[in-house]
Amino acid sequence: MEKSTKDKILDAALDLMATSGYSGASMRKIASKVGIRESAIYNHFKNKEAIFEEIVRKLFVTAFDDFFKNHPPQIEAIKGKKYLKEFVAAYKLVAFDPKHEKLFRIILIETMHNQKVRKLFLDRFFSRDIKDLSMAFFFMMQHSLIRQEDPHLLAYEFLAPLFSLRLELTLLRMEHEGTTALSTKFERHVDFFWEGIAISSPQA
Repeated sequence: MEKSTKDKILDAALDLMATSGYSGASMRKIASKVGIRESAIYNHFKNKEAIFEEIVRKLFVTAFDDFFKNHPPQIEAIKGKKYLKEFVAAYKLVAFDPKHEKLFRIILIETMHNQKVRKLFLDRFFSRDIKDLSMAFFFMMQHSLIRQEDPHLLAYEFLAPLFSLRLELTLLRMEHEGTTALSTKFERHVDFFWEGIAISSPQA
């Protein structure tokens, strides 16, 4: 199915902003990339800010967003290591997706000087994900799967290496270098982390 002009405009803006940021993606460049007149963009978007608003909205809507909804910690955290593996599998799926990687680049470019992106980033990664993952670790402790620790700190300790791997993945792709070696590091992180917190022998 052929994409609509509106979707083509969004894709073009995404490509340009992922490379040059918001300021480097002019309406003229967007129109040229789509293959339409600049004036035609205004049939779909009021201005460049409206295009950016749409892209920002998509920045924080991924296949990973429904993980905790579909895998509620209070029910499924009892799976222990398997639960963490499922979490990482969802995270990895988004990290390796080319479109979401472009969105991640925009986060890296815009977070330092765009308040809207910064606030969304803080809410998404430092509030919701940490909070939900903390709850998962709390229930694992309740079921004596892992030793007693600060669940909030455990969530930070678990997520930080994943974020680092995602950053490395993006940087390698920007340099047109291979990323195959990174693929297994996501799963190995789960194994290494679990061995450090598990009370009993590591679960499969």
